[in-house]
Amino acid sequence: MKTSMSRLHVCELLTSQIVSNEVGFLSETLGNLRDSGEISNDAYLEAGSIQGGLSLIASLIDQEVSDDEIQMQLDQLITRALRISTNYPEMDQKIEDYRQ
Repeated sequence: MKTSMSRLHVCELLTSQIVSNEVGFLSETLGNLRDSGEISNDAYLEAGSIQGGLSLIASLIDQEVSDDEIQMQLDQLITRALRISTNYPEMDQKIEDYRQ
């Protein structure tokens, strides 16, 4: 989760398409990890909050909300992703192993 958030945080021109692509990747990957038993259902549900937050950010970008508001939402998600990574330290690497 923290790697996904870092990728978005350093993106110079964050578009709703970039964010939506990350949401799609996370959705598919987390589903695969849960179905294979590599992550628990609790981990899956916590990670889902990141997906929901990213979907909100994509909508805010489409609505041309201020960059400050988008950054504030992104910062909150980064904090949440770090907390998830603390609770489930193996999850970030498992997610990134699916990235091609």
